[in-house]
Amino acid sequence: MGGNSTTWMNTAVLVTCIRNFRSNRGPVSGILKGFVGLSTAIFTTLCSALFADDPGSFLIMLSVIPFAVCLTGVFFLRETPPDVSAGDDDGEEVKYFGFFNVVAVAVALFLLAYGFIPSPSMLVSRLFVAVLVVMLASPLGIPVYSYLKGRLGGGNDVERQRLKEPLLQIPEKENEGVVAEEEAEIVKRAPEVGEEHTIVEALRSVDFWILFVSFLCGVGTGLAVMNNMGQIGLALGYPDVSLFLSLTSIFGFFGRIISGTVSEFTIKKAATPRPLWNAASQLLMAVGYILLAMAMPGSLYIGSILVGMCYGVRLAITVPTASELFGLKYYGLIYNILILNLPLGSFLFSGLLAGILYDMEATTTEGGGNTCVGGHCYRLVFIVMTGACIVGFFLDILLSIRTKNIYTKISTSKKPKKSLGTSNRQ
Repeated sequence: MGGNSTTWMNTAVLVTCIRNFRSNRGPVSGILKGFVGLSTAIFTTLCSALFADDPGSFLIMLSVIPFAVCLTGVFFLRETPPDVSAGDDDGEEVKYFGFFNVVAVAVALFLLAYGFIPSPSMLVSRLFVAVLVVMLASPLGIPVYSYLKGRLGGGNDVERQRLKEPLLQIPEKENEGVVAEEEAEIVKRAPEVGEEHTIVEALRSVDFWILFVSFLCGVGTGLAVMNNMGQIGLALGYPDVSLFLSLTSIFGFFGRIISGTVSEFTIKKAATPRPLWNAASQLLMAVGYILLAMAMPGSLYIGSILVGMCYGVRLAITVPTASELFGLKYYGLIYNILILNLPLGSFLFSGLLAGILYDMEATTTEGGGNTCVGGHCYRLVFIVMTGACIVGFFLDILLSIRTKNIYTKISTSKKPKKSLGTSNRQ
């Protein structure tokens, strides 16, 4: 039930925010996916700080707080129709998302610093919780500021609204005829990449399956490392893998935050296809697996960082990419079809590949189980996953080439338009 509920919340929040902030889909995805990764660390730290001796109270908190937040969000989380003439607001949105990124990074560093405090006292723990709550609530100041700014500048809003109204309007009947002709033309042909797709049309698209398989190669192999980190650490001589799990989680967060913002910036400035960042993450992840396969001293530290960061990039980049290639009308279902790769990849790479190859290298113990110690235990697993990442890399390069024109159009639409008066003077 818990796993099912998180999918509902994830879909509702992510799809609505992507639709509301269409000009900044990368930062939206990075922030939301980043906080999903941070949420585990937040609640784990709250448990150790306040409920170390009372797990029952912690479970009650887990049942009450998410429900209260979701119930409150019902009144505020709604889709707003896009305003095509609101180009001046893009700069404000960028500033607001920049503030969100700063808060997210500050929360991550704050949690990391608290984790290094040896046996904090009750006073320190409660002070930590108070500061953490203030930091998490600080983004609420953005809508308050925006509302007050709108109220104080109300006179100018009327002027702006008049400027947004078209000087010439097509009569309603004539407009309906034009729309009918356009709809009839659309019916005659299949939608191109970048246009609105139905579910069936998306599933018939070659680009969808390129994105699907490359996503499987990235997240499936990443989950295999995370799910088997205990055995990997034991095989390489690290009985305690908590540090490596923390490195994977923290750098996964930074990968999501950074890739969302940077990919949006490069689209605006250089029309860089977003799948190109997926290709870079696949290549870097392959390097991480090669280091893990070599089993050199310290390779698990570097490998954990690279795998975690690239896994985060993969999650944050694929979300806006799907919306840009197949439209927003059926985006909720398209997104959930894509994230079927999470359980599918975990089953293929973690359950089948890692499980079977590890058992081949392991020796039977007296208790009846299997165990393996040494760099050879997971070497073949890492080699196969390196190959999967190389396949994903070439698929992402292919998708980048196929969608170059789409991102050129997106980049052009994001650039500020020159005024008519200026163009006439030239």
